Amino acid sequence: MAALPALDPDLLRSFVLIAEGRSFTDAAALVGRTQSAISMQIKRLEDTLGQPLLHRGKGGVPELTPHGRYLLDQARQILALNDTVVATFRAPPLSGTVRLGSPDDYALAYLPAILKRFAETHPAVQVDVRCSPSGELQRSLRAGDLDLTLLSAGHQPPDWPVAELWHGPLVWVTSTRFAPHRQDPLPLALASGHGCDWADAAVRALEQAGRRYRVAYTSASQIGSHAPVLAGLAVTVSTLSWVPDGLRPVRPDEGLPALGDFGILMLKAKRPREPLTDALAEHIRQGFRTALPRAMAAE
Repeated sequence: MAALPALDPDLLRSFVLIAEGRSFTDAAALVGRTQSAISMQIKRLEDTLGQPLLHRGKGGVPELTPHGRYLLDQARQILALNDTVVATFRAPPLSGTVRLGSPDDYALAYLPAILKRFAETHPAVQVDVRCSPSGELQRSLRAGDLDLTLLSAGHQPPDWPVAELWHGPLVWVTSTRFAPHRQDPLPLALASGHGCDWADAAVRALEQAGRRYRVAYTSASQIGSHAPVLAGLAVTVSTLSWVPDGLRPVRPDEGLPALGDFGILMLKAKRPREPLTDALAEHIRQGFRTALPRAMAAE
């Protein structure tokens, strides 16, 4: 049986740049090639795969074919793994401890795969993870007790450099088997404590819409609010990128008010432990870059 052809990372990188920027010209500038050279790269990639990946839309803007949409997610993952492997072999061995903060919801949803890959590529580095609400993590970062932290947007200190890992809508979440979202007043399961952004957004949206509600269940974390929702006793809020099995987002036509957008940020300490912090930050960026598009596509 003949071996299948290999995918050239340079071709995949050009394809991703075109797909994300919707421009051959901009992609060519980013990789330092001519537009005709970029076009030839895409032709070579299509020839390798035997399927068209892009077509010209209105105004000549490149648009993805169905095969192109499938490849985009796969290409992001291939390139992330390629870059991690190359960086690991080229970088000097790292050892020591780096201190990472994260709200517990993000820690459960996103960090396991990221930390596993980081441990595989940097086995001599220990990551100390602190899970706390965003407000507490911000104070720890400013005090120098953390090297790196994830925060909910809105909690970053003024004039502090931030990297946005994700931005998108909050959604109401209900059970796949029951319909607590149809009850009046609406039963809510919310994270307790001062300054919970998702809980504040839920209450604010309902009050502005004049919708009756009652806080039926509270938990120290958003994760703890899932149990009553799974049982059909309440609704909660979440991001579309992370809705556990047994739960589903409430559709716009089901009558609950829009919740607005939400962001996840990454911040580095003023005096972080380097180069450990930069290495972990890059793994987190790559992890969000690959995990979130895949999760959104699965919804």
